[in-house]
Amino acid sequence: MSVLFVSGIDTDIGKTYATGLLAKALMQKGVNVITQKLVQTGISKQVDGELGIADDILSHRQLMGMPLQPCDIDFTTCPYRYEKPASPHLSAALANQPLNIEAITEATKALQADYDVVLLEGAGGLLVPITTELLTLDYVAEQGYPIVLVTSGRLGSINHTLLSLEAIKSRGLMVYSVIYNHIHDDAEQTDAEIANSTIDFLQAYLARHYPKANWLVLAKQSNEHLDNADIALPTAFI
Repeated sequence: MSVLFVSGIDTDIGKTYATGLLAKALMQKGVNVITQKLVQTGISKQVDGELGIADDILSHRQLMGMPLQPCDIDFTTCPYRYEKPASPHLSAALANQPLNIEAITEATKALQADYDVVLLEGAGGLLVPITTELLTLDYVAEQGYPIVLVTSGRLGSINHTLLSLEAIKSRGLMVYSVIYNHIHDDAEQTDAEIANSTIDFLQAYLARHYPKANWLVLAKQSNEHLDNADIALPTAFI
């Protein structure tokens, strides 16, 4: 295993924080790791009219505590970036810049040559269309990547998590880990009783149906800033 695909039960669930902090935790264990973004939408144009480095890649490096790498600057870590904040298939069509999925695959292979582990973050949820003919999960199934699924305790998370797990299983893929994201606990849509019940239910569900999956927790060490968030890894995670 050298590529883990990081997805979430929905958009804005915390995939970017989870990817960056998971990479940081692996670095602290001595793993040579890099992050990659499948495709980034919603990027503002620079003064020269061009699209710069993907926002999520910038966030990953900040969370990892490292500068941009040459593979970021030459866009290997995110070859396709679009201005419209929408599903990739729509953003690409509006930009009249079709996405070639093989270019993403080749970028991942190039990163694998230089790093022990590549954390490939998706865009939105598992069934988001990359193109009009290819769903995200279809692509992940073609590549056979194990999946890290990010969830939370907001209302509806149990349903969305179980649907995502069923979709993963239907493609014969491995649920490598589920990351419970605590950084949204202060959000208005999160009720403490619901969140605590969600944690208990999901942990029990994973133990019954996905006993080999790692249950990880993304939590803030303090209430001051998300840079203080962290993910504790079991000894044998990789």
